[in-house]
Amino acid sequence: MDGLPLARHAGPIAIVAGALLVLTDLARLVSGRAVADFASDPLTIAANAGYAVALVVLAVALVALYLRDAAALSTLGFVAALVGVVFFGGNMWFDGFAAPWLATVAPGIFALERTGALVVGALASYVLFGLGWVLWGAALLRARVHPWPFGAAFVVSGVLGLAAGAAPFGAPLGLTVAALGLWLSRPRSPATTPPAARAR
Repeated sequence: MDGLPLARHAGPIAIVAGALLVLTDLARLVSGRAVADFASDPLTIAANAGYAVALVVLAVALVALYLRDAAALSTLGFVAALVGVVFFGGNMWFDGFAAPWLATVAPGIFALERTGALVVGALASYVLFGLGWVLWGAALLRARVHPWPFGAAFVVSGVLGLAAGAAPFGAPLGLTVAALGLWLSRPRSPATTPPAARAR
């Protein structure tokens, strides 16, 4: 499947996804925390919406990276990471697009106790996001399709990603994705053959 256009451009896509994740997460770090900021502060609104968009691009990058080396990579690691990104992306979509509206029309709602399905959904999104990237990193380490530090970095980023709802704990994953994208995009000699991948 490495002949598919998405797989062929996995490197540049990963660079864009990683850079967006880092930049928007750092913007969230310096943006406002008050309810009024969600409704009126341009940096807060842009940072939260941008973070949600970055997670969409991250999902595309993950698919591209998987397609590039699908013959050697564990399907479980890919599916776990993708499910985590989808769940967490939904969580961040709320912060980026629903929260500004709620902060305008019903600011008092943010002072209410979080219970029931909201808590379960939020916790599930954090756990699935972090665990998914840990399993993806483990899959890279096992397959040996890239130098081992990338797999190890994804495992560490996944652990930190358990707290990615709070900035800047999503930034390490962005750095790892961008670094892998840069490594994949490096010029290669025609005589150079990629390292043999271990079969599943």
